[in-house]
Formats: sequence, structure tokens, C-alpha cells
Amino acid sequence: MRRPIIGIDQTHMRVLAIEDNRQFLDLMRSHLAKHGFTVDAAETLADGLTLAGDGGHEVILLDLGLPDGDGTRLVEELRRARSPVPVIVMSARGAILDRVGLLETGADDYLVKPFDLDELVARIRAVVRRGAAREIENLAFADLVFDRRSRQTVINGRAVALRPREAALLEALLRRAGEPVHRELLLSSLYSLDEEIGSNTLDVHVHHLRRRLAEAGARVSIATMRGHGYALRAH
Repeated sequence: MRRPIIGIDQTHMRVLAIEDNRQFLDLMRSHLAKHGFTVDAAETLADGLTLAGDGGHEVILLDLGLPDGDGTRLVEELRRARSPVPVIVMSARGAILDRVGLLETGADDYLVKPFDLDELVARIRAVVRRGAAREIENLAFADLVFDRRSRQTVINGRAVALRPREAALLEALLRRAGEPVHRELLLSSLYSLDEEIGSNTLDVHVHHLRRRLAEAGARVSIATMRGHGYALRAH
């Protein structure tokens, strides 16, 4: 099963949702998918800690009342490990002391259940924007510049329209421009863990991105590194 292409102006972000209420989790994942997010999910604290430790997520959505422990532990461990990933806590605990305590522990935002899913989308984008402001906003290589905030690609001074997964693939390659990037790492930047992926899916995305770069006259190409993956090369 494949997600539909949302449009070239949508942000393709990877989200980790840690929530033990399956009905609410499915509703949340469906809503976020409509807004261009790729969502990985965990229903226990243990699984959430494992997935959060793997990295690769722009934001974590965290329920506190998990069946095997308090979600506060995940915030504490992330901050102890100096992980910068934003965490939005989702909890029925609405007391001021609860909220203040979590924010002081290292959470970036706090939503009291029940909440509107459109507000959740807005909160996600807000914390990601704040985090992006602290990082390098542009990735550049040869005559190509990729704006990580707007998701816009500029080649030789001209904007080039890319589809969300093409942009995500380009960003992953630009992060290690000139070096081989393994296939599994590239796939993890495009799809959530439970999505079905064909054996040639990545090759198809690479083919489309190569064509767009060539049509734009870029001095950049994507080289196949047998046994490793792909790498950006400057002409």
C-alpha cells in the first residue's frame, strides 16, 4: 500500500507517535498522513525508547500513561543523551504542575486530551520550525541548494519543483554529499517502518530524481554505489 502524493508544497516529515490507545493512534496517524507526515508508532514505553533511540524522527508525540511505564522517562532519557528531537506530550493530565514539570524536564510542548487534530498538526510544525531555526537551514552542493524549512530546491538560481519523497531523498543524499548513503538509510527517510515497500521502490524514486536534476541542468548527479547505495556527485 502506498500513500498518495500530497503535493510539492507539502512538508515530508517523519513523526514517532507513542500512544497505547489503538483507536486514537489510528485516527491520529490517518489525519497526519493527510498532511504529508510519515508516522512510525509504538504502543509501549519500551518500544518507544527503542524507536526514539534509532533517531531519524523530526518530532515525537508522547502519551504519558503507557502500559509499561510513565512516558516522562522517555523525555528524561532523550535529554540525558542530549538528543535535540522535539517532544510533544499528549496527556489527560491537565494540571499546571504536570505541564510545568514536563516542560522543565525537557518536553517542548504539552497538549491536554482531548484536543483537535488540526491543532496537533500546527503544534508539530511549530516545534519543528523552532528546531530548524537552530540548525543549518540550507544544504548546498555544486549548483544545487535545498532549503530544509521551505523544502524548496534551487538549481543554478532557478526553483525546481520536486515531489515530497523526491525532496526527502535529495535531502538524505545532501546530508552526506559526495559519500555513499546506504539503501536502508535512504528508505527510512522516505517510508515508515510498517509500510510495504517493493524491492525496486528506491530505484524508482532515484530514477525520477535523476531525471529532474538532468532536466534542470544540474551539475549534480546520483551515482550508484554497488553494494552500498547511492551518492551525490558533482560534475
